[in-house]
Amino acid sequence: MPNVKSPQVDTFINELVHSRKPEIEQLRHAILAAPIEITEQVKWNAPSFCCNGDDRVTFRLHPGDRVELVFHRGAKKRADTSTFTFHDPVGRLKWLAPDRGVVVLADHHDTNHMTADVAALVEAWMSATRD
Repeated sequence: MPNVKSPQVDTFINELVHSRKPEIEQLRHAILAAPIEITEQVKWNAPSFCCNGDDRVTFRLHPGDRVELVFHRGAKKRADTSTFTFHDPVGRLKWLAPDRGVVVLADHHDTNHMTADVAALVEAWMSATRD
């Protein structure tokens, strides 16, 4: 069954004033098209993608000149951070902690070039962080 857009996120995006809004919508569409069950919600004032109801990938939209996706394992600190491993098949994650990384999309050309890879990275992350 395909992933369904959340009305909450639709409203958030419709009201969003952001210099890179088309790219945000492009990435959202690509992520929701992944062949893995993903839900979405607004969390931390940005669209966030969930696996089994737990936030796993969240846009970082501020300041308004950037598009970043934070790959994390939820809001709560995990005890197993030192044993968690993940192979980035795309090579775009900048690690902020042992179990938290960010993908920075520099401009619209970068986003256009990387959309499919970012969607594949989200799919791999969701699979690796399922509880």
